[in-house]
Amino acid sequence: MRGREPLRDCVRQSIETYFETLSGQSASGLYQMVLAEVEKPLIETVMNHTAGNQTHAADILGLSRGTLRKKLAEHHIT
Repeated sequence: MRGREPLRDCVRQSIETYFETLSGQSASGLYQMVLAEVEKPLIETVMNHTAGNQTHAADILGLSRGTLRKKLAEHHIT
């Protein structure tokens, strides 16, 4: 799949910046924090890209339509 490297680089840079802002303080729960922070904007962006087509959005995300609908409700995305 093309395009994965730029996304990976953006994530890496964001995490490095996060560690820099900690100024030596310890971090915990980073995995869950990253997933929680990324999920809503990811879904919002894909929904915008598909003009609200849930079937197409679910396909792009690799989710079932039912799971996408649950995530939309969970994040209050209309």
